Amino acid sequence: MDTWERARRVLGAGGLDGDALTGVRPLGGGTYNEVEELLLADGTRYVLKVPPPEAVPGLAHERDLLVSEAEFCRAAARVAVPVPRVLVAAPRELLMTACPGAPWDDSLTDAERRRLRTELGRGTALLHTVEGPGFGYPSGALGPLSADWRTAFTGMLAAVLDDARRYRPWLPRSLDATAGPLRAALGALDGVDVPRLVHFDLWPGNILVDRTAGEPRIGGLVDGERMFWGDPVAEFVSTALLGDIRRDEEFLAGYREAGGVAEFDSGTRLRLALYRAYLYLIMLTETVPRAVDEGRLRWTRQAVGPQLDAALDETAALCG
Repeated sequence: MDTWERARRVLGAGGLDGDALTGVRPLGGGTYNEVEELLLADGTRYVLKVPPPEAVPGLAHERDLLVSEAEFCRAAARVAVPVPRVLVAAPRELLMTACPGAPWDDSLTDAERRRLRTELGRGTALLHTVEGPGFGYPSGALGPLSADWRTAFTGMLAAVLDDARRYRPWLPRSLDATAGPLRAALGALDGVDVPRLVHFDLWPGNILVDRTAGEPRIGGLVDGERMFWGDPVAEFVSTALLGDIRRDEEFLAGYREAGGVAEFDSGTRLRLALYRAYLYLIMLTETVPRAVDEGRLRWTRQAVGPQLDAALDETAALCG
C-alpha cells in the first residue's frame, strides 16, 4: 500500500474525507516511528504516525509506542495542555491533529526564551496533576502496570540493562559498574505513591513554538510516545536535557506557580540522578539498533557519556 492510499484510508477511519487529501509530506525529527503530515484541500493539517516494520530492531520498551502516545495526548488534554487531538488510534496507525508552530530553536530572543520556559513550567505542572491507573509504560511493552513505582522502575531499568547487554553499546564504564549503584538506590523510590503523567521527552525538538499571534507561545507538546505513569521528578531530566534543571529559574518559577512541587532535598536528588542515568543509558544503547552515523555516534559518546558518569557518581554519593 502506498503512502497516499494509506493516508486516505486512515483519514476515512477518522471521519474525514480521504478524497480531500492534497499532500503527504514526511516530517523529520522522529527517531523511531515514521511521521507524515497530511494536508487537506481546506488547508487543515493532520499528523499520521506508523511504527517501523516489526523486524526492525529496537529497545524493549519501544514496542507499541503509539499506544503510549495516544494515552499521553488524551490524558494531557484533560488539563488543557496544548497537545494533538487523537482521531484514530490503532496498533500500527495513529492519526492526530497538527499543533501550530515549529520546534523550539535558537531563533528566540533571551526574553522570549525566558517567557517560554516559564510557560513550559506551568504546562508541565499541569501534566503532573493527571493521575494514572498504575505505574509504568501503558503500552504493556514491559508487562502490565504495577501497583508501586519501585516495582515499575525496577522493571524499566532491568529492560534497558538487558538491551545494553544484547546490543553491547559503548558505555563510559562496564555494564556491571553501571548497574551496581543504580540497583543500590532503588529504595529511594518507595516514597512515590501516586502515578503521575510523565512525558519524559520534553527536549526543545518536541516543544512547538507558535508565532502566529505575535508573541511566541507554546503551540503544542508533541511526541509523547515515551510517556509513562510515574514520578514527576523524572520529567526534570528531559526538560533540562544534558543540563541541571535546578539552574532553570524560569521553568521552576512557572512550575511552582502552577502548583508543582520542586524541592531538591537529598532524596529528590537521588531519584533525579537515577532517572538521569536511565535516560542516558537509553541514549547510548539506542545508537546500536538505530545504526547512527559516525558523527552522531561521536556526539552521543562525547555529550552523553560524561553525563551518565556524573549521574552514577551522584547516585553512589547520595546512597553512601
